[in-house]
Amino acid sequence: MQQFTVPQFIDVESKIIGPITTRQFLIFLGAATIIGISYKIFDFALFLTIGILVFAIAGTFAFLKINGRPFHFFVLNLIQTWRRPHLRVWNHLLGYIDRPEPVNIIKEELPTVSKEPFKSSRLADLALVVDTKGRYRGDNSEEI
Repeated sequence: MQQFTVPQFIDVESKIIGPITTRQFLIFLGAATIIGISYKIFDFALFLTIGILVFAIAGTFAFLKINGRPFHFFVLNLIQTWRRPHLRVWNHLLGYIDRPEPVNIIKEELPTVSKEPFKSSRLADLALVVDTKGRYRGDNSEEI
């Protein structure tokens, strides 16, 4: 039998720079780009306001976890929840399609066949056949 290694700690992200993961690094890289562009475009007071706001948002998205999941998953779930209707009503007629009833040319009823219930010894034989995956057919030569 082959043995396989089962991955452990699959929910832990790999660290690239100290305690910073790849996702956090890319978030802060994008934030630094936005702050750098705002430094070139705006005056210092507006740059400082935008810089603090962007840094706070980037820190929230990089480090905050809600219920053990990163913050961006929380935001995506929140947006999906807001876009869905708040009240769901089941309409049982919505999926109904009018189909003509098939015409039966022969209107005779089939005879009902009643089977006698299994006996406990018969059940034990069947259980043995199932447990042995069909290799053992039982003592009696009946077809199972």
